[in-house]
Amino acid sequence: MSGTSAALTPPADAIAPVRHPDAPAPGELLGPHYGHCFGCGGEQPHGLHLEARAGEGVTVTAEFTVRPEHQGAPGLAHGGLLATALDETLGSLNWLTQAIAVTGRLETDYVRPVPVGTVLHLSAEITAVAGRKIYSTATGRIGGPDGPVAVRADALFIEVKVDHFIDNGRPEEIQAAMSDPDRLRRARAFEVNP
Repeated sequence: MSGTSAALTPPADAIAPVRHPDAPAPGELLGPHYGHCFGCGGEQPHGLHLEARAGEGVTVTAEFTVRPEHQGAPGLAHGGLLATALDETLGSLNWLTQAIAVTGRLETDYVRPVPVGTVLHLSAEITAVAGRKIYSTATGRIGGPDGPVAVRADALFIEVKVDHFIDNGRPEEIQAAMSDPDRLRRARAFEVNP
């Protein structure tokens, strides 16, 4: 990535990321972490409905289709929406390490326009870990998984305790998520939100 800030450069003592033994198998669809999430949730009518799959090691792939409600300029995806897609894909990496983490910093490069109707193919990987800091990178391509790069990002995620969400979220949503009888959905609701 061009112009990456020092905050996104792992320190010299950073270690290689380790895939958790209970992580989803390569190729497995990760599914939404929360039904109302704008990035991956199916209960958001205008959301991205991004679908991520576990890759090898600590990588994921994802895709979403840019719809008319995602426009910024006429016929083109909104830049903030593309940053959201990158952030959602990067956040899903934490499911592979079983870390509860939030976005601390996201730097995005916009390389080419993404037209409405385009399927954006995303890939992401964790590059290093230093204490609670998780460093990662992602690209979004058009025209297929090997097509030209349209957007790319570097990110820093910070590992947090579940209390981060409980203490800062709106009480109605927190209670609803915590009352979900599905234990897995209940745990995943608090995975990767800012």
